[in-house]
Amino acid sequence: MSDNFGPVYEVTHSVDREVVGDFDAWLAQHIEEMLELPGIVRASSYAADEDEQGRPRRVTLYYFDSDSDLDAYLAGPAAAMRQSSEDLFAGKFDVARRTLHETAVIDDTLTPAESCLNCGTALTGQYCGECGQRARSRLISIWELIQEAFGDLLELDSRLWRTLIPLAMRPGRLTRDYLEGRRARFMPPFRTYLVLSIVFFVVVFFDPREEFGIFFDPEEDVPEVTDEQGNIAEEIRGEVLQDLVDDGVLSADQAATMLPDGTAITGEESPQPDGEDNADEDDNGDINISINSGESTASGTCDDIETNDFPPWLSARLTPERMQAACERIVADEGKTYLGKLLDSVPAALIALLPIMALVLKMLYPLSKRYYVEHVLFIVHYHAFFFLILTLQTLFLRFASLLSLPDGVSALTTLAVSIYIMVYLFKAMRLVYDQGRLISFTKYLVLVVAYLVGLALVLAITGILAAFSI
Repeated sequence: MSDNFGPVYEVTHSVDREVVGDFDAWLAQHIEEMLELPGIVRASSYAADEDEQGRPRRVTLYYFDSDSDLDAYLAGPAAAMRQSSEDLFAGKFDVARRTLHETAVIDDTLTPAESCLNCGTALTGQYCGECGQRARSRLISIWELIQEAFGDLLELDSRLWRTLIPLAMRPGRLTRDYLEGRRARFMPPFRTYLVLSIVFFVVVFFDPREEFGIFFDPEEDVPEVTDEQGNIAEEIRGEVLQDLVDDGVLSADQAATMLPDGTAITGEESPQPDGEDNADEDDNGDINISINSGESTASGTCDDIETNDFPPWLSARLTPERMQAACERIVADEGKTYLGKLLDSVPAALIALLPIMALVLKMLYPLSKRYYVEHVLFIVHYHAFFFLILTLQTLFLRFASLLSLPDGVSALTTLAVSIYIMVYLFKAMRLVYDQGRLISFTKYLVLVVAYLVGLALVLAITGILAAFSI
């Protein structure tokens, strides 16, 4: 069972700060005058989040008995009521109006119809003032489901776009606005960082052929060998066999059987030393070459590991035996498993870098009276920008490759992005910390050096952990 209430006429004013006090006094009196009009049951007003220009907003809800009462108001006294605000505050506010309809579900076992179905707070409009949930409980269409899932992407005025645009184009502005209290219009900093980092690693490292290889034709994975490439391969093969004949490893007759007809091998047949069969003849008369150095490549490489130069606390943990075992596991599959582990650990390593760099900023600005978390916020926004710009650069390079654009275009773009990343950091420091160019540049150089050292240290630790976790 459902009850349909009368319409709600919503009026939203965005008011200049210098007149907001006078406007609030006028609005209270205006609501009393509106309640004296026929058809209006009640009214309520509350302060909403600031608009895009940082102006306070006041939202007023007028509850009418019926649609006909609202129509009568709009056709009659509405113009005079609006003129009263224009006479007092002309050019000092913007206004938006819309009509809403409340729909509530009544169930004796659930929350009362005039309360939020999620938290139980009394409703004064189509959204709960406590938790923000919509009063209507039914999903009407597939389009509403899509809007629920991708609302921030589909709405040009959403927090997503209001965050990404200044993040990419206005160095330090997002951090400064957040520190000055303008926050509701933007995505939370850590959410922005996590979303952009995930998108970056997906774009850069995700290979659909590797992850979804079953959907691709296997024949497409085998590259075609051209005649020119085949001829080059035969030439290299002939040179290798000729070297083996010259060194006495093979005889000229044995080498000739391993090459296409018409390829000449010069040299004399030389006997093989006793006990060393480097070239054996199989049952079909073919020659199989087997070169054995007496120890595997992995063993030869990993035996050279030394820990004498390590500090005592480190050498006690990284013993030669443990390092040799880790080395052999890495070399066993040519480092593929290790590389996968390392790439999986890089996001966590970059998160670990955030508090380190914030500590550097705290030491660089000891007199700024900023809390440590404010420096963390600056680094989080800069890393988010870093992921965003590199994602865009990667997408551009792939697009340029598809269009077969000249290599100079890609190289020039890469150079421009590299310069922009460095300039962005300097301009962001200038805006957020508000110091002169010379002192800002000095601190900028110190921060860059500290960043490179910290990044190298964090990646080294990550590499060691990845090696011992295989």
